[in-house]
Amino acid sequence: MKKSLLLLLCLALVATACGGSAEETVEEPVAVEEVETLEAPATTAAPTLDKIIFGFVPSAEQAELLDNIQPMMKVLTDGLGIEVEGFVTSDYSGLLVAMGSGQADVGAFATLGYVTAMNAFPTRFEAIAKSVRYGSGSYHATFWTTDASVCKSTPVIGAFENINGVATLVTGSETTPPDVKALQVGWGFGDDGLIPEVRDGVTTSPGLACEADLSVMLGEEVLFVEEGSTSGYLYPSLQLKNAGIDYTSDIIQRFAGSHDGVIAGLYNGDAKFGVTYDDARRTLRKTNPDVGEKVIAFGISAEIPNDVIAVRTDLPQEIKEKIYQILSEYIATEEGQAIMDEIYGWTDLVPAVNSEFDVVREAAEEFGLYDN
Repeated sequence: MKKSLLLLLCLALVATACGGSAEETVEEPVAVEEVETLEAPATTAAPTLDKIIFGFVPSAEQAELLDNIQPMMKVLTDGLGIEVEGFVTSDYSGLLVAMGSGQADVGAFATLGYVTAMNAFPTRFEAIAKSVRYGSGSYHATFWTTDASVCKSTPVIGAFENINGVATLVTGSETTPPDVKALQVGWGFGDDGLIPEVRDGVTTSPGLACEADLSVMLGEEVLFVEEGSTSGYLYPSLQLKNAGIDYTSDIIQRFAGSHDGVIAGLYNGDAKFGVTYDDARRTLRKTNPDVGEKVIAFGISAEIPNDVIAVRTDLPQEIKEKIYQILSEYIATEEGQAIMDEIYGWTDLVPAVNSEFDVVREAAEEFGLYDN
């Protein structure tokens, strides 16, 4: 397997430009850098279950994410009767290698990262759950700007939703959130649904959005997450390509290393354009309640299938089933929903099997991402 941009270059499945036709396809795969081939470990002996290692990829700073996952690790430890230790890798490929080489037993993957992992180690991974975010099994990349002058009209309280394949601006108000599936900055859960979010007496500003062409980024610095990030690089890059913009030469790429790093960079003036998953402004809302006003959404990508929780295939079946049961029950609790929302924005889990990702694998193979 070629690791690096293969890590997950991809797929836009039939990568449609924002608002483009479903028949618009990527004509050729983005070039993938040659990297060493990963080999599966020679031994397939069942692990000694005195400890289970659960790996995560960064959605925020590593130290913060490591703190956030500890309550979940305790719930798993108590439920399984086996110590469960969580760790956070530096990037997407780190989790692939950790699980493929037997250094980790459970992992939370982005979809394309998981398909790449299965390609690298065909017999080592088994999907047990996929995430749901606010009723949706998919998500998207969001394009951000801090320069309201690029907007076609004055930014409004609102968010983008793909409606009939077209990125559509859905408006809200000071008291009513935009009716979209992804939770927006400025809103939290109340007894009767979503309400304006107030922390320590300070109201978090609702997120602003406007319509603008992707061409406003031509010649500008654009903050991406990292080259292995599905929503933070791959999908938006392919969308730019479909719009006739060379994402390697028509813009100046900068990598922030995490989604909240992109938002922080925009907020601090390091660049005026960036890309992250959904409304990643929420990661900065605690310290910067006006982030929704300063960082403005101006477009989204095509839909991306949600994350997956996978286990090593050689774990005992009863352990696999218990892990799913414990996590599913935990995310149904008030604490669990708050923790999972803080980590990845998950609001529910549903069962998953490897065959569900065949269409993603087929598309990746069609684009030549796994050619030797």
